[in-house]
Amino acid sequence: MIFPVLERVDRRRRRRRRGRGRLAALLLLAVAAGAAGAFLGHHRSRRADHPAALVARVARTKPARPQAPLLLVAAPPLLRRRFDPPLTARSAILVDAKSGRVLWALRSRRRRAIASTTKIMTAVVALHRVRWRSIVTIRRSVPRVPLVKEGLRAGEHVPAWKLFYGMLLYSGNDDALALAESSAGSRRAFVALMNTQARELGLGDSRFSSPSGVIDAGNYSTARDLAALTRYALRNSRFRSVVRTPRERVPWPPPTFAKVYLNKNLLLTSYRGADGVKTGWTTEAGHCLVASASRGGVSLIAVVLHSADEFRDARRLLDLGFRRAARP
Repeated sequence: MIFPVLERVDRRRRRRRRGRGRLAALLLLAVAAGAAGAFLGHHRSRRADHPAALVARVARTKPARPQAPLLLVAAPPLLRRRFDPPLTARSAILVDAKSGRVLWALRSRRRRAIASTTKIMTAVVALHRVRWRSIVTIRRSVPRVPLVKEGLRAGEHVPAWKLFYGMLLYSGNDDALALAESSAGSRRAFVALMNTQARELGLGDSRFSSPSGVIDAGNYSTARDLAALTRYALRNSRFRSVVRTPRERVPWPPPTFAKVYLNKNLLLTSYRGADGVKTGWTTEAGHCLVASASRGGVSLIAVVLHSADEFRDARRLLDLGFRRAARP
């Protein structure tokens, strides 16, 4: 059968051929664009792995809105008891750990150096980023950290859980730095994460400049912020388990064989119901203590900063809270 030259069917065939040509061109462009994107993405990912890039990403992160259950009840302290003699602490607070109700306060919003109570925030951030039984390789910077340290050696391979015990019981500054570098790649990047976490929790009067708190410059918080942070930290079962431990014996490779960490929080063995949390001391911060205790379904958090007798101050605050709870 003969078809006329201008038969419509021929024109449709030509359109299909042109359509196929356009489709092939588009496919070639897509492949080229994909290859270029992969090349650029590879180089961007390499740059993104740099610690400085991580700090920049953290700085650009928008803080989440504070979670209401973590905040302390914004009302006048429930109790107006005047201690006689007065507490020796320059700032203090007593909080119902379950409700967040402030029971008693003394200059609780005054910004102060907080020494090793800083490690509560270090633990919060590291527990989110380091697996409990993962192996941490100790970097050369870790043994050089000043003051209190347990003696970690560069090149050692240490299970993370041992570092958490060393940091929260013995208060090792080398443990804190090892966890920080393992969490974020560098000390600087980890400190950025600490401050991002503080913003997310609504801790507006806190700023961190180190994972350990060993240097006071630029590292501060308030009794109120520390109580709110501790309420959040105690939600983590691993954190609760560590900070309530008076003594922990851990195996270690030869020639050490074993280490025994003794918790510096003396309330754990001298105050009924005590179950945490962290001590701290520097010359500028004085003696600091974040203490928690539970009795008969009542859970309390007491914070004392720059105290001359931190354990006695904390006992008196906790006693006040439990006496109130026992009233009919």
